[in-house]
Amino acid sequence: MRPPKLLIIEDEERMRRLFELVLKQEGYDLLLASTGEQGIRTLHDVADLDLIVTDLQLGKQSGLDVLEAAKRALPDVPVLIITGYGTVKSAVEAMKKGAYDYISKPVDNEELKIVLARALQVRQLSQDNRALRAGLHERFGFNRIVSVSSKMAEVKRLAMEVARTDVTVLITGESGTGKELLARAIHYAGARAGGPLVAVNCAGIPENLLESELFGYEKGAFTDAKKAKAGRFQLADRGTLFLDEIGEMSLAAQAKLLRVLEDHTVEPLGGVRGVKVDIRVICATNQTLPELIRKGSFREDLYYRLNVGTLHIPPLRERREDIRALLESFLEIASRERGTRIHQVSPEALALLEGYHWPGNVRELHNVMEWVTISCKEGEIKPEHLPAFLHPSAGTTHDTTSHKNVPSLLSFGLSVEEVEKAMLQEALEKTGGNVSEASRLLKVTRNTLRYRMAKYHLT
Repeated sequence: MRPPKLLIIEDEERMRRLFELVLKQEGYDLLLASTGEQGIRTLHDVADLDLIVTDLQLGKQSGLDVLEAAKRALPDVPVLIITGYGTVKSAVEAMKKGAYDYISKPVDNEELKIVLARALQVRQLSQDNRALRAGLHERFGFNRIVSVSSKMAEVKRLAMEVARTDVTVLITGESGTGKELLARAIHYAGARAGGPLVAVNCAGIPENLLESELFGYEKGAFTDAKKAKAGRFQLADRGTLFLDEIGEMSLAAQAKLLRVLEDHTVEPLGGVRGVKVDIRVICATNQTLPELIRKGSFREDLYYRLNVGTLHIPPLRERREDIRALLESFLEIASRERGTRIHQVSPEALALLEGYHWPGNVRELHNVMEWVTISCKEGEIKPEHLPAFLHPSAGTTHDTTSHKNVPSLLSFGLSVEEVEKAMLQEALEKTGGNVSEASRLLKVTRNTLRYRMAKYHLT
């Protein structure tokens, strides 16, 4: 690991030598400059500076000029100001302009070491945060929305434009189309990417609890309110609040949401004053809000307030050309994360997959591929590896004796996950919990079985 690289800008030779003597003993890599002009040239020429220490009074180019140049060229590098007698006021002004801290002359060596160490910690945190934001952008960015269709290309184009603004967004589309994935991409592509993204499923919280979850409450607001609690709006301050299934929100909660959107003020239950919040709101629904308005279950004024930037994700059956791209993406992830050997889909199997109407959209396709990674032990997915409901004969009546008494798994009304979990449980029970034996019984690798066990919390 390389030593921290410091740029010292000081016009007094005695002070430069003092800095060199004290800081080299601490293991710092020092660059010295005697004028503001020389210091500014150096900070432009050196790419890996960790900290800049500059005197405030330097002659033609002052420490403030150095600070402004550093903030333009190296915004993440802390700048420490050294001040003389009578220049403390100017040092405070420098901090308002972005300086990390200041130290007064005569410089105390121990104080200098402590301040430098803290400044470098700030530098490290800044680098870590930048790396984290880059990782989140990579994980949740628009590149994670796999598609080749012109319809989805237009959706992503509009979403990228919306991400550059701070307007309220309404995402519509059937269940399983990827509304939350699009909401996350908008957040991490925007100016609020460094802030929190708080997601709330309005359909998953009981109506009598939704308001307190969203807006919070004060101590004593109701019987069990032993202490105050911040709501999701406050937790999303300086970030984004994603409200999924907005059509399930009660009319009372809708009224309070409307006020938040209009004046960015949250009223906790039992509170006497509003709390200002700085948030962006993204909503999603699989319902037709104008129809809910006609039924009287959704506020028309809220709808128009939400309908600023609307994005509609088409169902998978309307963009069948995306199916192959999604399959290839699912297989690549399965190979990378679980070591599956499947690398392609046969033309016959692909025809079945592209011919199905996919009522559960991308989520259903993903679940099917999860199942196929268990059922297929070859390098290529063939029709026999696919669930029965994907075959043209699925659901038809057979009069042949060979099929009359064979029970259909579909008749039990089980999901793919439920069937998979039951198979794993049965195999583990039969083998007394022996993972190696169970994996052989299921004809999967041990790594695949362990992954599935963790997924369903099986031991």
